[in-house]
Amino acid sequence: MTLKHHWKRTALLVLPAMIASCAVSRPPSAPPPRLLLPARAAASCVLARLPERPTRADLEVGYLERGLQLVACEQARALAIDTLVAERAMQDRWLRETEAGRKSPIRVW
Repeated sequence: MTLKHHWKRTALLVLPAMIASCAVSRPPSAPPPRLLLPARAAASCVLARLPERPTRADLEVGYLERGLQLVACEQARALAIDTLVAERAMQDRWLRETEAGRKSPIRVW
């Protein structure tokens, strides 16, 4: 009495289908590019405060310091926005390239 191996018949049908599905599947893609936000852009803005009883000299110095700090804060904000815009441009270019790479001229079905 011989044992019949029914799996051999099934394997002959299933294995070619598995191989064909692997040949058609898309390769895993790399993650989209990301930029690191500079520390200067991520830091919170600190503005000078006047002492409890300011003199005229304190007001003038405080006015000047606060103006410089506002300019530095605005530059940090602009740096953060520039970084974000550059990152989005890189990601858009990456998406276009990966989509172009995925479009294959060979149609299986």
